Amino acid sequence: MSEKPRLLVLNAGSSSIKFAVYTGQDHPALAWRGQVGGLGGSRARLWVRDDRGVTTTDENLGNADHRSALQRLLDWLDAAVGYEQLLAVGHRVVHGGTDFHAPVRLTEANVEALDALSSLAPLHQPHNLAPVRILAELRPELPQVACFDTAFHRSQPAVAQRFALPREWTERGVIRYGFHGLSYEAVAERLRQEHPALAGARVIAAHLGNGASLCAMRDGRSMATSMGFTALDGLPMGQRCGALDPGVVLYLLEQGMSREDVQDMLYHRSGLLGMSGISHDMRELLASTEPAAAEAVDTYVYRAAREIGSLTVALGGVDGLVFTAGVGENAAAVRAGIVQHLGSLGLCVDAEANAVNARTISAADSLPVLVVSTDEEGMIARHTVALLS
Repeated sequence: MSEKPRLLVLNAGSSSIKFAVYTGQDHPALAWRGQVGGLGGSRARLWVRDDRGVTTTDENLGNADHRSALQRLLDWLDAAVGYEQLLAVGHRVVHGGTDFHAPVRLTEANVEALDALSSLAPLHQPHNLAPVRILAELRPELPQVACFDTAFHRSQPAVAQRFALPREWTERGVIRYGFHGLSYEAVAERLRQEHPALAGARVIAAHLGNGASLCAMRDGRSMATSMGFTALDGLPMGQRCGALDPGVVLYLLEQGMSREDVQDMLYHRSGLLGMSGISHDMRELLASTEPAAAEAVDTYVYRAAREIGSLTVALGGVDGLVFTAGVGENAAAVRAGIVQHLGSLGLCVDAEANAVNARTISAADSLPVLVVSTDEEGMIARHTVALLS
């Protein structure tokens, strides 16, 4: 390795900690990427791959929790590269609320402020912050930086962020925040590098994974997005319902469901899983012959296409469409299904290019339709280095 490891990036969830290690100081380059998965169960596992995708570590951690997993990760880092080489740790934090519009160096005070936002992102925020506290105990001298999924969307005009609620609630922060901002920022940067003409135009990006959203960008800035106050809004997702008549929630409560039961259903038992009754995994649904699987996929595709139409209005037109994230980068049938609805916008895919997940999948007479790999960890690394330099 020509340069010393300088930066650890963490993206912690409820049952996993994804991580990446970068070398260099001015221009971070990926050295390793890995994950500790299965936390909270009996089969936690650590794997690490180098920058060529070769697995260098794969070990069983048994019933590890977040603390023991993070300790094992630090031990691996010490053995592999020498912990003392690290400059900092960058964290993905989903919600920055109204106060955090840019990456920040973490202190006890702003960790507490971010923790207060946990009710707005209950599936993410507590787990994003857990490693921050653990590292503050294990390595108190190590600088830690938070990068926010909501920050990219603060460039939106006020009309795109406002709910039609009494003004006092808007002033108290009940607004459309938007999420997946680190992914969209990475896509915007990739467009600047590889498609400069499109980077300055009106682009709709589709981040389609287990979580899914859309973002309308002009000149690489967010103008509107499908997610709102929480990451529950917008498109149907793997297990989340997406946009829902709020009267449905009132009805469920009237039928005797508790708040906790409603939250569990909307976050964990809806979306593709709920509609199909089979799986939240798009690969399984596309391979299934069950009618319910096809219905779930059709609804997912229809809702995405309809929301793209809405975002086109927000932009005053569209000059290109970008697919990214797990489903967006790999599910040709989903991309084809969505774009099939969008012919009136001048969008059409080339069947052969789409089938092999080519980087450009638009037909000759179509506006550009691209498949772009997202890089949230790389975005966090660059923000962290910039903040501390």
